[in-house]
Amino acid sequence: MPILPADDLATAKAFYVDGLGFSVTFESSADGRSGLLGLKRGTMELTIDCPMNGHGRDACVSLRVDDVDACYREWSARVAVLRAPRDEEWGARTFDLLDPSGNTIFVMGPIGNRKK
Repeated sequence: MPILPADDLATAKAFYVDGLGFSVTFESSADGRSGLLGLKRGTMELTIDCPMNGHGRDACVSLRVDDVDACYREWSARVAVLRAPRDEEWGARTFDLLDPSGNTIFVMGPIGNRKK
């Protein structure tokens, strides 16, 4: 399971839960700003780690989905994305977005599931 750094746990929680539709599987935080946050959406799981001193470390995570375009339509309606879906020459359909701490989320899936 990927572990992403965050500057602020409450901001990260709002982004992933309200923006991307993840649910919280666990939360360990004394102050609501630092600690650990477990997230899940279908088969995708993430952990957010917010140290006491903050400082996101510009990480990147790849999330595999069955339908890239459906995921893009849902998420782009709620959060900003870096690039719209595109077919990669290596055989996947992808798009990218950033979370509030500057971590890149690279979403990928099969080209064949593209819906027009």
